[in-house]
Amino acid sequence: MYVVYLSYSRPVEEVEALLELHVQWLDRYFDAGVFIAAGRKDPRTGGMVLVKDIDRDRLDTILAEDPFVAVANYEVTKVNVTRAAEAFAALREV
Repeated sequence: MYVVYLSYSRPVEEVEALLELHVQWLDRYFDAGVFIAAGRKDPRTGGMVLVKDIDRDRLDTILAEDPFVAVANYEVTKVNVTRAAEAFAALREV
């Protein structure tokens, strides 16, 4: 699985202007079964997306489609989950 951290590189007003399109992008990949979870950082300096284990080139293509690419930087970390609380046991197989 991948953890993708977004850090805003532009003022929040510019981020807000793209929010609806960003949510549509998120919905598309949640519906496709690619995204596992997503949310805002607190304080609101960016966000995070958990992505199932897919080909890295495909992930890069998906991230390039995000409207937030104009207002955020992305940090991608691949994680091999080996332990999880029982409620999240399925993450070991994602």
